[in-house]
Amino acid sequence: MRKIIMAVLTVLLMAATLYLPREASAVPAFARQTGFACNTCHYQHFPLLNQFGRSFKAGGYTMAGGPDLVESELLSIPAELHATLITKTKYTKTNGSDDSSGTNKGTFNLPSDASLFLAGRVGKHIGFTLEIQLVDPGEAAFDSFKMPVTVYALDDGTNFQVIPYTTGAAGAAYGFELLNTGAMMMMRPMENMMTASAQLFTVNDGMNPGAATGVAFVINNPNWFVNYSAWTPEALGASDGAGPYLSYLRAAVMPQYKGWDIGAGFQWWGGTGKNLTRTPIREKADAWALDFQAQGTVGNNMPLGVYLTYANSAKAATGIQNLYNTNPNDKKAWSILAELGVIPGRATVIASYIDGDNGKNTANKDKAFSIGGTYLVTQNFELQLNQTFYSGNKYDNNPTNGDQQTLLMIFAAF
Repeated sequence: MRKIIMAVLTVLLMAATLYLPREASAVPAFARQTGFACNTCHYQHFPLLNQFGRSFKAGGYTMAGGPDLVESELLSIPAELHATLITKTKYTKTNGSDDSSGTNKGTFNLPSDASLFLAGRVGKHIGFTLEIQLVDPGEAAFDSFKMPVTVYALDDGTNFQVIPYTTGAAGAAYGFELLNTGAMMMMRPMENMMTASAQLFTVNDGMNPGAATGVAFVINNPNWFVNYSAWTPEALGASDGAGPYLSYLRAAVMPQYKGWDIGAGFQWWGGTGKNLTRTPIREKADAWALDFQAQGTVGNNMPLGVYLTYANSAKAATGIQNLYNTNPNDKKAWSILAELGVIPGRATVIASYIDGDNGKNTANKDKAFSIGGTYLVTQNFELQLNQTFYSGNKYDNNPTNGDQQTLLMIFAAF
C-alpha cells in the first residue's frame, strides 16, 4: 500500500511541476455563455458552488454575457449553442486478498465517465441542461435533462420556477439543489461518494432509486429555497404504468455570517405509488436527511469548507418496498468532511469520516475515514486523490475488497 500511495503522490508532484502557470481558460458550456472564468461560480474546485454559482443556477442558467444574443420578438438565445465534453479517468486499488476481484489488483478506467453536456439559455426566463452519456452502450444516451422555467420573478431576487427533469442516476433531488453536501449526488467535495455524505450512503442504494423523472416546483431566493417535486423512480418513459407519483421535499437557508457562506437544510422522500413495470408493483419512498455547510477563509486567507450530514431510511415493510432500504432495520449514517485550500485556487487537502449502519442484522456497521486532496492543473483539469480506511463489522473477514481503497481521479471539462 505504501508503494501505491508513493506512486500516486509522485504523479501529483509531476503534474504540479509540469503545470506551474497560474492562469486558466474558462471553456465549459456555462463559461462560454457568460464569459466568466470557471472559478467565478465554483468554490475551490468543480463541482462545488459558491454564492455567485448558486445565483446563476437558481436563475435557471439564463445569464448571458459572453457571445452576442440573437433577439427578436419572443426570442432571446445565444448566437452559439454551448457544449462541454466532461471526462473522468480513475485508478482504483483495494487491499482484499481475493485475486479474482479486479480492484484488488488495481483497475484503470479510461474513461470511467464521459458525457457531452449541452446547456444554456432557451429564453430570458428559460434555461436547460442536457447530459448525453458516451461510455455505456447498454444505457440510454439521453442521460439527464432539465429545463428550469421561471414563471414569476420578484425584484428582491425571489423566483418561482417549474422544472421538468429526468435523470438516470441523480435521483429526485436532481430537479433543484444548491448546497455542496451531497444532497444531490453530483454536488459533493470528494469523488468517493459513499464516504463523503450520509445522504449518498443512505439513499444511494436499493432498487435503482437514482433514476427519476418528475417536475420540481421551486421558490428560491439568495438566502433560501424550497423545492417540492412530484416524481417517479424511472428515467424517461416514466409515465408508462406509473402512478401516483412519489414526493420529494427540500428546504434550505443560505445566510452570510461574518464572511462565511452558510447553508443548512433538510430533505424528505415520501409517498407510495404503483409501477406496473417493476417488481414489487407497489413501492414507497421513506427517508429523510439534515445537512449543513460553512464556506469561508481561515489563517492567511486559505479557503475552508466544512460539510455535515445525517440521513435515515426506514426499514423494509411487507408488501411495499422502500426504494432506499431493502433491509430489516433502519439504514442511517452521519458524516463530517472538511476541505482546506492549502494553495488557494490551486490545491486542497480533504479529510472525512462517516459512521453508517446499513440496516442488516449482521455485518451492518459501516464506517470510513478518508484523506486526500485535489490539485487544479487548470480550472477545468483536476487531479483528486482519496485514500479510504474502512472499519466496522461489515469488513470483518472481507477478502473481496478488503478494508482500504485508493482512488485517483483525473477530471477534465473542455
